[in-house]
Amino acid sequence: MMTNLFSVFDPSSSILGMSVNWISTSIGILIIPMSLWIIPSRGTLLWSSIIYKLHNEFKLLIGKKSINKGSTFIFISLFSLILFNNFLGLFPYVFTSSSHMSFTLSLALPLWLTFMLFGWINNTKHMFAHLVPQGTPGLLMPFMVCIETISNIIRPGTLAIRLAANMIAGHLLMTLLGNTGNSLSLVLIPLLIFTQMLLLTLESAVAIIQSYVFAVLSTLYSSEVN
Repeated sequence: MMTNLFSVFDPSSSILGMSVNWISTSIGILIIPMSLWIIPSRGTLLWSSIIYKLHNEFKLLIGKKSINKGSTFIFISLFSLILFNNFLGLFPYVFTSSSHMSFTLSLALPLWLTFMLFGWINNTKHMFAHLVPQGTPGLLMPFMVCIETISNIIRPGTLAIRLAANMIAGHLLMTLLGNTGNSLSLVLIPLLIFTQMLLLTLESAVAIIQSYVFAVLSTLYSSEVN
């Protein structure tokens, strides 16, 4: 029996004492480039149309200053990486890397730190002006500076926790329902399977939404420093 419900997310597969669970993150490197060497299929055409729509949307969010710098492809790559790992975690006995803070925080923290360094070095006046919203009374300005500073500092944490918590929540619910299968009667087993299928569909939607939210928020954070 599991001594801890969260133990299902612990890395357990190892070779010679080294964990191999995180190798699942790099499986896409072996699969995705194959689409560049074969005749385009419906799947590749669909993915190309999705990337094109994301490019147009991120271009509007970033602004006109960074349109020709290829900034949108950074966030499209980020979206693709998170989406791939989220979907990979839906398969049985596959390690869900996006449910760990070491994965999500390693994506959010370097992005936020890069944005902050770029903004404070190149657009110092704009960054100072951003700490005080327009129309703030003079008496409230010190408090608004403190609030805006705290909100900027916790941004990488909120990005990382949002993604990890949403991926953990659905997996935990599916694990709880799956563990009750041994004690259920044969009449309730079809109902349990149907419920698990609904949860799996919901988790598929959550995997898409959370990768999209992560990429969009990262794009908005980058647009604030330009």
